[in-house]
Amino acid sequence: MGLLDGKRILVSGVLTDASIGFAVAKLAQEEGATVVLTGFGRLSLVERIAKRLPEQAPVLELDVQNTDHLDTLAARVGEHVDGLDGVVHSIGFAPQSAMGGNFLNTSWEDVATALQVSTYSYKSLAVACLPLMKEGGAVVGLDFDASKAWPVYDWMGVAKAGLESCNRYLARDLGKQNIRVNLVAAGPLRTMAAKSIPGFREFEDSWPEKAPLGWDLGDTGPTARACVALLSDWFPATTGEIVHVDGGVHAIGG
Repeated sequence: MGLLDGKRILVSGVLTDASIGFAVAKLAQEEGATVVLTGFGRLSLVERIAKRLPEQAPVLELDVQNTDHLDTLAARVGEHVDGLDGVVHSIGFAPQSAMGGNFLNTSWEDVATALQVSTYSYKSLAVACLPLMKEGGAVVGLDFDASKAWPVYDWMGVAKAGLESCNRYLARDLGKQNIRVNLVAAGPLRTMAAKSIPGFREFEDSWPEKAPLGWDLGDTGPTARACVALLSDWFPATTGEIVHVDGGVHAIGG
């Protein structure tokens, strides 16, 4: 019996098979879930990646800056499943000018893009899926620890701080509908998104040495397991939480 037997899960933000979203979708299927994917931009690439899952999943287009995409999401997802038990927010983006040590010089337009895509979309995606979550369920977002000012992360760090606050407010407001809302704060992983961060090597070089449990930059498995656990029924009274999957770095000074 799988941890997610009979559950219907929407996983956003899959781009390659190195994506955390892909790892979550794969494990969710292995644990018994029916999965629907969303992608943005090169949908043909996402559709090819979907074929690498244990069972090919349908792929829907979702640009979280497109109101029409959000307004029609429930109907489009409803063509493949009759409801949702879980939603995974694996979406984040900031223009190059918003990272890499350019914090003081980033324009508001680029900051606004980072905040809309990486922070506000958490609420947007959750609300868009509410019509399909009549029996409760779980929303899980992917985070990077925002309690510190990290090198080169800049406005994406601010966006993640906003994401953590948004998580608490969503937990407050969606609890009435028996929907749990939690974040998984992963350590750095060599995903496509990470490679777009100028100076990402600063994380790569130091993280495994700092982590009490060690850290494998190429292993998305531990993060996927945490997401699947939070999507399951094993955390029925946990919401508004941030689960760190980073080898323990968040707890260690220096």
